[in-house]
Amino acid sequence: MLTLCRALLLRAPSAGQRSYSATSLQNFIVQHTEVVSEHLTPELRLHLLTPRCKHWHLPSDLWPYEDPYWAIYWPGGQALARYILDNPDVVRMRRVLDLGCGCGAAGIAAEMNGASYVLANDIDPVAGAAFSLNCQLNNLKPLAFSTENILAREGENWNLIVLGDMFYDEKLADHLHLWLRHCIAKHKTQVLIGDPGRFQFVSHPIQKQLKKMAEYSLPECIQQENYGLTATAVWCYEP
Repeated sequence: MLTLCRALLLRAPSAGQRSYSATSLQNFIVQHTEVVSEHLTPELRLHLLTPRCKHWHLPSDLWPYEDPYWAIYWPGGQALARYILDNPDVVRMRRVLDLGCGCGAAGIAAEMNGASYVLANDIDPVAGAAFSLNCQLNNLKPLAFSTENILAREGENWNLIVLGDMFYDEKLADHLHLWLRHCIAKHKTQVLIGDPGRFQFVSHPIQKQLKKMAEYSLPECIQQENYGLTATAVWCYEP
């Protein structure tokens, strides 16, 4: 199985990544991923890396565009997208930020359920190319995407921020905790977090300020790809 180590959000994308055109990135993604709907949100079709793909067994350091985290539908992201699809009022007529979007499923679900504006954000431009393709797969025009390190500046007036699988590093978790708390205090932003219960998440002080909104059992194929994790959940952050 492909060994993945997702890069810190605070790390700037490499100069090599920035030099690739959107067309070349999209061509590469189409050729080396599979269109998949076998996950918690079968309504969505996504370009993903699967065991049937040529590069699945490559070590992450040999992947042409660094760690392909954007090609994995992480359990926290699946929970968020499932929750949004099942609860359209959460996003309807609201400004939504999909922070650290990866494949962009949560942002796509928000757009499909009537969000007034969606911004998908990820520092990796390859994620942007994948997000654009995934929008097209789901009969949407490409949505707004930004590679800016949003955590480096003051938060905007978002009605809703969604983030999945981002509490994988203690330093990043601490930074997210402070930044999200500021957004809530200043703009009354609602924050939904998707996570399958990783140690860095369940052991972080943020746990004391979370309300579980939903929990989902993961399909067997997703369990196998995520070291046996059996469930994933959505949490509302209420500091």
